[in-house]
Amino acid sequence: MSDFSNALSLSASGMKAQAARLRHVSENIANANTPGYHRKTAAFEEVVAEGQRTGAVALGPVTLDPRALERVYDPGHPLADDAGYYDGSNVDLVLEIADAREAQRSYDANLRMFDQTRQMSSSLLDLLRR
Repeated sequence: MSDFSNALSLSASGMKAQAARLRHVSENIANANTPGYHRKTAAFEEVVAEGQRTGAVALGPVTLDPRALERVYDPGHPLADDAGYYDGSNVDLVLEIADAREAQRSYDANLRMFDQTRQMSSSLLDLLRR
């Protein structure tokens, strides 16, 4: 049964990490037009417990995308400088949508693995009870 527990744990860690990734993507999309907003990114890290590699993943620390902010020309904007420009955001909506799609597909794959493992475990328990 330990193998089933490990498989469930690994799938759950993947779903949790992808859900956190989706939250960051949605924050980026929501702030795409916020002046001065830097895109948030985070990489996955392997979880190590008691010095042992577990195979589980977690979302690492959030970092801000260092790319330059878009310069937007709008002389009537309250943040515009003397030349009529202000700093927009560095969020690329096409990239964010692609990241969201990838995260959603990875989440779904982990969910299917979780469900299949749970079904196999349940079937095994039913056989053992007979």
